[in-house]
Amino acid sequence: MELVLLVFFVLVAVLGATGLVADSRDSADWKPTADGVRAPAGRF
Repeated sequence: MELVLLVFFVLVAVLGATGLVADSRDSADWKPTADGVRAPAGRF
């Protein structure tokens, strides 16, 4: 089991270092909101 975890973390590290991963949060940390509700697409 420990070997599986080690291989998993090494694989994630290698993919991250080579840039083959993408941010799946859809830029949620900076998009504008109106009283906590995300603005509709195309509107700021």
